[in-house]
Amino acid sequence: MLGMAQNGCFLCIPIVAHSVEEMVSQMQQAHTQGADCVELRIDHLKSFNPQVDLHTLVKSSILPIIVTYRPKWEGGEYEGNEENRLNALRLAVELGADYVDVELQAAPDFLSSISNKKPENSKIIVSNHNYKFTPSLEDLSVLVARIQSTGADIVKIATTATDITDVARIFQVLAHCQVPILALVMTEKGLISRLLCPKFGGYLTFGTLGAGKESAPGQPTLKDLLDTYKIRSLGRDTKVFGLIGNPVGHSKGPILHNQALRETGVDGIYVPFLVDNIAEFLKVYSSPDFAGFSVTIPFKEAALKCCDEVDPLAQSVGAVNTIVRRKSDGKLIGYNTDCDGSISAIEDAIKDKYATKDWTQISPLTGKLFVVVGAGGAGKALAFGAKQKGARVVISNRNFERAKALASQVGGEAIPLDKLDTFHPETGMILANTTSIGMHPNTDQTPISKDSLMSYSVVFDAVYTPKWTRLLQDAESVGASVVSGLEMFIRQAMGQFELFTGCKAPEKLMREIVMNIT
Repeated sequence: MLGMAQNGCFLCIPIVAHSVEEMVSQMQQAHTQGADCVELRIDHLKSFNPQVDLHTLVKSSILPIIVTYRPKWEGGEYEGNEENRLNALRLAVELGADYVDVELQAAPDFLSSISNKKPENSKIIVSNHNYKFTPSLEDLSVLVARIQSTGADIVKIATTATDITDVARIFQVLAHCQVPILALVMTEKGLISRLLCPKFGGYLTFGTLGAGKESAPGQPTLKDLLDTYKIRSLGRDTKVFGLIGNPVGHSKGPILHNQALRETGVDGIYVPFLVDNIAEFLKVYSSPDFAGFSVTIPFKEAALKCCDEVDPLAQSVGAVNTIVRRKSDGKLIGYNTDCDGSISAIEDAIKDKYATKDWTQISPLTGKLFVVVGAGGAGKALAFGAKQKGARVVISNRNFERAKALASQVGGEAIPLDKLDTFHPETGMILANTTSIGMHPNTDQTPISKDSLMSYSVVFDAVYTPKWTRLLQDAESVGASVVSGLEMFIRQAMGQFELFTGCKAPEKLMREIVMNIT
């Protein structure tokens, strides 16, 4: 039986091996990785002799075990005789398995049949899985009551997120349930249910031994739960920060911000929010617990309209990449740290290239022809930032109408993206790519030909996955100074961290982390 976890939430590794020998080996690995318990998914075994194999598994584990024999009709692999399946679970109880998981549909008869055979330290988890959607809060409450009424020691519900706002209902169920409960939401949109489980009172959450060893959609690895998200340190008072975007799976933000939070002693966690509608997301997650958000593609412009107040620079840019919930009144305040982060990085690259010049009285961008590729949120930030520094701004975008609109706002010029290769009115220009061209997995793409880059002295790419994009490689090969999106990323992230926490960002640590990101 499990002892008391530091925050009341245990970390369980599901074992989905195909042989008993593999299961025994993976149980040892789970112990080594720091799991509190393992779930033995018996239905994944290719060959299974209950009398022999259950005895081996129960006696071999040095961690508490959950025995699960999931049928096909509840999302598992078992397709055989139902009575044989339940007999195996009964045997697991008699052998002293710490936990046995049985489905709600089968629970009443199963619990009745073991009423006089269950060891005192053996607990029954009664579970229900919905692989299509997440029910209403009222229906979830009814479901929890139904499971409790079977005599379950622990309630388990697993639903599917069609939208990230579905998870909020699960958090409500967790926070108000009076019995031990395990409530999780499957798929990537439900990931936060697994990461924030301890904060809202969940009994247990799952982390895999590694990628490809999931027993349900959306499970993170145990290593990520422990190392990136520091899940053992979460509590009810932990503030939640995170990245709003679509997609968000590629982001290195959680690695960076969570270590910075830990370094500065802030009780917080930074998570990815895979969002479809930012206005609806912010409306649903309006609790003070959700204290601040980074905003990325494609929501930077829409975020502006979702804020109660907007910083003047962000207002002029027309895009918000940082939202902070003000403590005094709960209002959402919008900022843009992309501008300072990227412009300062480009200025420093120019200073390094022309180190003999005195830059104390003038910005290195003054008078420079500054070409921005992209007219979205990041493009606007670069355009306004460059204009503010005295540059002559040119906007190039696939949608020429958007390019013209932004050029008009900043008093610049617009050219179609397909004309960028032939645009070289002078040498020593600055190029800033703010689109996703070249982002993983399309790493062979670039917004401009290698030959055309000879007209530029400095080339900046907002893309940072991969660290060295094809654009930067081509630019460096023709002699231009290059600025990786990682440099902008670190600078804007430091600005965000300080807005989130009110603490000075740990620059040395954050730079070390970013340099190790590949």
